[in-house]
Amino acid sequence: MSRSITHRYVDPLAQIWLDCAARIGLRVVRSPDAYAATDGAGTMTIATDDALDADDSLAQMIFHELCHSLTQGEDAFRQPDWGLDNETDRDAWREHGCLRAQAVLAGRYGLRRFFAPTTDYRAAFWDRLPADPLADRGDPSTALAIAAIRRAARPPWAPALEEALERTAAVAAAVGAARVPAGELPSLWTLLDPRPAPHPTGLPAGVPGADDGRTCGDCAWRVDARGAARCRQADAPGTPGRPGKIDPAWRGCERWEPALDCQTCGACCREAYHAVEVSPRDPAVKAQPGYVVARDGGGLELRRAGDRCAALGGGEVVDGRVTRYGCVIYDDRPRTCRDFTLGSDHCLTARRRVGLSL
Repeated sequence: MSRSITHRYVDPLAQIWLDCAARIGLRVVRSPDAYAATDGAGTMTIATDDALDADDSLAQMIFHELCHSLTQGEDAFRQPDWGLDNETDRDAWREHGCLRAQAVLAGRYGLRRFFAPTTDYRAAFWDRLPADPLADRGDPSTALAIAAIRRAARPPWAPALEEALERTAAVAAAVGAARVPAGELPSLWTLLDPRPAPHPTGLPAGVPGADDGRTCGDCAWRVDARGAARCRQADAPGTPGRPGKIDPAWRGCERWEPALDCQTCGACCREAYHAVEVSPRDPAVKAQPGYVVARDGGGLELRRAGDRCAALGGGEVVDGRVTRYGCVIYDDRPRTCRDFTLGSDHCLTARRRVGLSL
């Protein structure tokens, strides 16, 4: 006797991530003719299960592609393959940025090992990442990753991406303890890591495994004000924009950074700010006239060269590293520059705008 089939089984993680992709604006189709591709018109193609490795999953593939969209930005939804060159190494550094962001986002939920990539970049790059994937601020791919992580908190990715990771962690926690028959490969479900405990400030928890003595007390964003240690990254309860109190002994959160070095940053002199006002009495007017120009509407300002101050040197990418920055008129710099304080609110804003700080 036959029966009518009215429903079909769908892997729980596939269901979660197909829903996530749809909420973000992507339709997922399966094909043996492509590993992973997007058409720039709202369709993402993922290989069929028989074309994937044993440690691949549809969920992991979708998550990785969404991390590419985060790294490339909103315009990438209108470009095939997120605008990336998949035939040469031209965009390898963008793949690195994607993987750094993927490690951070998955790590928040104890899923970093579970949701590892399975391409050639796994051994060549992912497995070599330190506990803190964003620790190397001198690598251009880190700025890409930071920008991606910040995008994850806003539409079209939010709240769908966060909710999908939350649900994945819940499923993984329930399944992870199930036994695997002897003689078979261990299950990916056994790779779930403990989820980091919430940070007392309400900011994302400290990076799992980054147990190198990081504390709020030695973070670059600590400031002592009104008789207490405070954090420029954490708002005081009920007072947005005012640094919240911290205990210097607390373990550093995800946004922890070591002491800042202007020569590895240069953010305030780059695209973070578009004009530096110069007073007629500033020494630069007479000592460095080639760097001072008239402002539209009156007044003076430092000359720009593209998206940076013309007096800023360095910042080229050489052998995959950003060279050190330096001001060629430092001794004669205007008062606006002299008054800019390392580690201030404006400093944090500048670093965020150029992708050096979360």
